[in-house]
Amino acid sequence: MYEKEKKLAKSYIDGKVSRRSMLRGMASMGVTASTAGVLVNAAATQALAQNGFDWKKYSGTTVKLLLNQHPYADAMIANLDNFKELTGMDVEYDIFPEDVYFDKVTAALSSGSSEYDAFMTGAYMTWTYGPAGWIDDLNEYIGDDSKTNPDYNWEDMLEGVRKSCAWNGQPGGALGSDDAKQWCIPWGYEQNNLTYNSRMFNEAGLTVPTNIDELASTAAEAKAKLNGVYGIGVRGSRSWATIHPGFLSAYANFGQKDLNVSDDGMLSAAMNTDVSRNMHEKWVKMIQDSGAPDWSTHTWYQAGTDLGAGKSAMIFDADILGYFMNGGDNAEAGNLSFAPFAANPEAKAPTPNIWIWSLAMANASKQKDATWYFLQWASGPEHALFGATEMDFVNPVRKSVWADAGFRSRLDKNYPGYVEMHDISAPGAQIYFTAQPLFFDLTTEWAATLQKMVANEVPVDEGLDQLAQSVDRQLKEAGLG
Repeated sequence: MYEKEKKLAKSYIDGKVSRRSMLRGMASMGVTASTAGVLVNAAATQALAQNGFDWKKYSGTTVKLLLNQHPYADAMIANLDNFKELTGMDVEYDIFPEDVYFDKVTAALSSGSSEYDAFMTGAYMTWTYGPAGWIDDLNEYIGDDSKTNPDYNWEDMLEGVRKSCAWNGQPGGALGSDDAKQWCIPWGYEQNNLTYNSRMFNEAGLTVPTNIDELASTAAEAKAKLNGVYGIGVRGSRSWATIHPGFLSAYANFGQKDLNVSDDGMLSAAMNTDVSRNMHEKWVKMIQDSGAPDWSTHTWYQAGTDLGAGKSAMIFDADILGYFMNGGDNAEAGNLSFAPFAANPEAKAPTPNIWIWSLAMANASKQKDATWYFLQWASGPEHALFGATEMDFVNPVRKSVWADAGFRSRLDKNYPGYVEMHDISAPGAQIYFTAQPLFFDLTTEWAATLQKMVANEVPVDEGLDQLAQSVDRQLKEAGLG
């Protein structure tokens, strides 16, 4: 069964026919696009098995994973049979919702438990896990030809994303430096750009904003013209996660930093410069004038669901949040469009701060080489292409996937502006925070200060000075400043 179809899929993998010709050929044989994707993925796995690497070396071994409930995990689980066929290994996993997931990770790692061999993590979390000795430096595997298959192609990872997952463990050390340790492997990531409701924009005669002043004025115009709709969705809860998406992407676009690093490695607050004050003032006023009435409670979830429900005209947040709100049973599904955003009118391009879902290896694992077989497969180009073309694995971290005509066509068809937004923004996409052990505490305090500014409890100038003084005091107490 499917012998002719399998041959056609192999011809595509071997580069003998184009994706378009392959899909047309499959269609002529009565094969749906979904089934064609499965056949192509199987052909890619077979090709991988024939690349001279001993994929069966750990046949019979079982690795266990700790996973967050997420479309990235869904795509991996849907493709596990191909991994099992390729390696002869088995995979077990526990999966938890995000509201408890990171507590599960911390408990497992801090206890020294060997129950889990690998797990999903955010890159920011490795600034705690790495120096604590809870996870392995994966450079020793990536650079070992006896452990890594020849088609893995580490350099295919987007540079800014790849480097953002590597740190030398020294507070203030540059991400991706020559002495950095690769604490995790990037799996999928989020840029922070604009998602806007094109139906509303057309109805109100609005123009897509291209800098922070236009963003504020467009948000105000949307609120004035669209009955019952607020202009701009950004996060506002008392959490570090309020600072890292749109806010820090705009902040970095003005060349601003969270912390200064002196020549002797000491850290100090950097958010009370004149440029920073000006940017904060514009951000705060935009929220006061055109943000959500309950802005101070807004997380990823509220920002996204309000956009999907038609309660807001646009968001400056994760691009994949807009992606998911443009589908499913959301009221505004099919009405959302995407645009790159550079807050600074003098900037040449966007500088999105990013969130990276990554894969890390537990230092307590008793079968690290076998675990690396799983990690290199799950983060490899074959699985990445499957997830991007057959599942909802956005954004992929590999340049080869972004170059795939089928993937780009899929996005262009249903997510207007998404591909162009990504292409324009990717060169400047990275983590812009300074890596250091007080990251979560200091950034949460920054969010709390923003709340006070928006609530008119403290003027922007005074609030930034108080924040900088508090940050400097905490850094000194920790021996970092």
